[in-house]
Amino acid sequence: MTVRHWMTTKVVTTNKEASIQEALALMKQHSIRHLPVVDEERNLLGWVTDADLRGVLIASMLEELTLEDVMVRKPFTSYPEMPLEEAARLILDKRIGGLPVVEEGKLTGIITVVDIMSAFINLMGLLTHSSRIDVRVSAEAHPLDEITRLIRKHDAEIISICHLPATEGQNLTYSFRLRKCNLDPIVTDLEENGIDVVSAIP
Repeated sequence: MTVRHWMTTKVVTTNKEASIQEALALMKQHSIRHLPVVDEERNLLGWVTDADLRGVLIASMLEELTLEDVMVRKPFTSYPEMPLEEAARLILDKRIGGLPVVEEGKLTGIITVVDIMSAFINLMGLLTHSSRIDVRVSAEAHPLDEITRLIRKHDAEIISICHLPATEGQNLTYSFRLRKCNLDPIVTDLEENGIDVVSAIP
């Protein structure tokens, strides 16, 4: 998945001459927390957040400030074909709420924490009509092929698989999300084949 598939393309923008109060009012009107600053050709000039603006609100009452005075001039950015995982890592590492998406210097969209969360929830099938089985296996065994074979033997459709990495000397835990189905025969089959079923949520 790339940023292009999940970014918001209908972006509310402003110009560098806007006042702090005007920008805050625009954010409130559209219920947004990030505001790209662009020129007439949609070239990205800067980036402000509601936190940035509230931090200078009192100062803006004492002197005339515009977004040009307070915007981040070289914000972290994404591009449409950036892998979604890379954008997520950048947002997490820099502890920011979103990224302007830029192509050839021009703003084409925004990708936010909410967009990325929606993408991964969709990818993992968390909101689909589903069941889940968690199993614990030895870190040395690597029985993933056998587990999936046993699950599919019961005509169960696997939506997603994830695992918690084992620390040294501990076992791996795999979580299998399946299309809604009867888990009892699957659990029985897994256990009869030496697979430790930690939990089963129908």
